[in-house]
Amino acid sequence: MKVKYIVRKNDNYLNINDVLNLEFKISSRLKLKLIKNNCILLNGTSCDTRLKVKENDIITVNFDYEEANSNIVPKKMNLNIIYEDDWLLAIDKPAGFATHPSILHYKDSISNGVKYYFDKIGLKKKIRPINRLDLNTSGLIIFAKCEYIQDCLNKQMQNRNFVKEYLALASGIFKNKKGTINLPIARKEGSIIERCISSCGQPSITHYEVLEESNTYSLIKCTLETGRTHQIRVHMASFEHPLIGDTLYGNSSNLIDRHALHCYKLKFIHPITKKRVNLVAQLPEDMNSLIISRTHIF
Repeated sequence: MKVKYIVRKNDNYLNINDVLNLEFKISSRLKLKLIKNNCILLNGTSCDTRLKVKENDIITVNFDYEEANSNIVPKKMNLNIIYEDDWLLAIDKPAGFATHPSILHYKDSISNGVKYYFDKIGLKKKIRPINRLDLNTSGLIIFAKCEYIQDCLNKQMQNRNFVKEYLALASGIFKNKKGTINLPIARKEGSIIERCISSCGQPSITHYEVLEESNTYSLIKCTLETGRTHQIRVHMASFEHPLIGDTLYGNSSNLIDRHALHCYKLKFIHPITKKRVNLVAQLPEDMNSLIISRTHIF
């Protein structure tokens, strides 16, 4: 995993630090790690980043240094890999799996499966999920294969250039078939899990569109402008349209045995190729079986 830059005639970079800061936008924290591991090269040789640069100099940054990752127990899993290259990995997570280890899911989270996979391919890197899904939410999760990619994609999230689209089945029929919910979300007092609408909460924005209706529920597409915990679930419940099967913010359902929410599309700019990446994960059977037509979805 290497990136290179060739200094051009009209560049105004004074030294290697300028290239790292302005061309690659490498954080100070990561730069220190790269320097410590002799991963910054000038014309193929490890160097002091304060050195001046001249036309046609080649600055190479090598992200292949090993990292300790024994904090996560490897677990063999049948990962549904949607996309993979040298820099990132995209998984279609089934419902019922946590994104990362916890006290209750110390050895059986998707991150445990990714750790096993990284060990298998000889990648000695920390496990870095970019977006996270609730235990019973299915769909796409991106894992960065190095800290640089994690930083780049996190910046895209902050700048709202990393687009997350979900499909959900919400109770009832919507009066307005398209709209935006802009209500702040906070942790509910006395609970470590539940969230609520609160004037003291963080800004939270969900754009929704009704794609299909039955007599008792609606298929909606939700695009997140922010990424708060339980955001879609809390926002839909606040509109009196809780997701079907959501026992935390609504009621159980005989149609599905989990809250009906699926992260079906992620869109972002690849940090290395600079090309737009559009990833899609097909609906799982428990939600797909409740939909009449998929014409407007994929």
